[in-house]
Amino acid sequence: MWIVIISVLVMTVLSLLRVNVIIAIIAAGLTAGLMAGLTPVEAVELLVEGMGGQSTTALSYILLGAFAVAISYTGITNLLVNYLIKMLTGKKTMMLLAIAGIASLSQNLVPVHIAFIPILIPPLLKLFDKMKIDRRGVATALTFGLKAPYIMIPAGFGILFHQTIVNGMVNNGSELTMNQAALAMLIPGSGMIVGLLIAVFITYRKPKEPIEISEETDAGEEMSQEVTFNRNHAFTIIAIVAALVAQIMTDNLIIGALTGLVLMFAFLVVPFKQGDSIISEGIAMMGTIAFVMLVASGYGHILQETDAVQGLVEASSNVLGDNKVIIAFVLLLVGLLVTMGIGSSFGTVPILAALYVPICLAAGFSPMATAALIGTAGALGDAGSPASDSTLGPTAGLNADGKHNHIWDTCVPTFIHYNIPLFIFGWIAAVIL
Repeated sequence: MWIVIISVLVMTVLSLLRVNVIIAIIAAGLTAGLMAGLTPVEAVELLVEGMGGQSTTALSYILLGAFAVAISYTGITNLLVNYLIKMLTGKKTMMLLAIAGIASLSQNLVPVHIAFIPILIPPLLKLFDKMKIDRRGVATALTFGLKAPYIMIPAGFGILFHQTIVNGMVNNGSELTMNQAALAMLIPGSGMIVGLLIAVFITYRKPKEPIEISEETDAGEEMSQEVTFNRNHAFTIIAIVAALVAQIMTDNLIIGALTGLVLMFAFLVVPFKQGDSIISEGIAMMGTIAFVMLVASGYGHILQETDAVQGLVEASSNVLGDNKVIIAFVLLLVGLLVTMGIGSSFGTVPILAALYVPICLAAGFSPMATAALIGTAGALGDAGSPASDSTLGPTAGLNADGKHNHIWDTCVPTFIHYNIPLFIFGWIAAVIL
């Protein structure tokens, strides 16, 4: 059981010391491998072997990045930026809630996930500084929109998340429907709403003086550009809708992104000669995040192949007894540790389902209570994990001018405001359902 705990601590401590997140994850993977009796070479080989586990996600992020760059090329995002500036300048609370709402749409209505952040947020940075908005509040608003919708809403990424829970339970001997999965996750997801309200109305309500740096970047310069709705914008909206429909019909994010991207070129919204630069910018924007996800997948592979997670659960279950309250608490704590390390709720759910379902069946948990435990345990740690796209995405936008730290300004605030209420509400759901 100590392999998971110590390796996650290594990653967390290194990250808090501002070591690059990729190096921190590799160090955690090597630590886990060495503790399991592997040689350094064997640990590295296992890490590389497991990187393919997130290859689909990495490719989809790069394509979504290119799609987002193509959308930005038309200037349509400036319409939204200018609207936010016009309507919400001086209204800090409304600005944060509006950002949380826009981020929520990226999970279902316009399924670009985190790819919208480096497009939308940098033009607003100077406005944030002018309004003395605490960027940690913006980070919590963005992370809420990236997580809460797929936890609670069975649409877009929510369908994929709920289907992952259902498949994991069915494959391990417990029947569950999609409707039951959605209902089971409403209570844990409500905890994130509480966390958002605390962040917006209490923690980050006070004005915060902007950080002064010696060299100003041009981030935010374009926020004063005036753009009027035109033909290209109409075709862009059609491409976005087509990408959404394709993603829903195929349950494949890559197909959705490709559909939108191809239509942008087919409609001549983006000139063919700009194709190379669009793809290159998409890779530049999302490539680091994609690679972090690949390395995190490799780390998760080491934990699986060395039976570290199974050992942690078994060691925990030996002292659980038959008290559902204690069992639920310990299983959620295990989920927090595992997801903090792997950084992917989607990738963690199948691992946890295989271990949790037998324990929950033996303890007499209902299928919905089991789903709440698995879903919450998978989502726990996603907010706050240095390797999670839910934290990497917000940092990618907020640090465009070099004034935002990934660990202390994104990971720590989101961990506090979302993992604590998620844990409490998930615990309650597991006991009462």
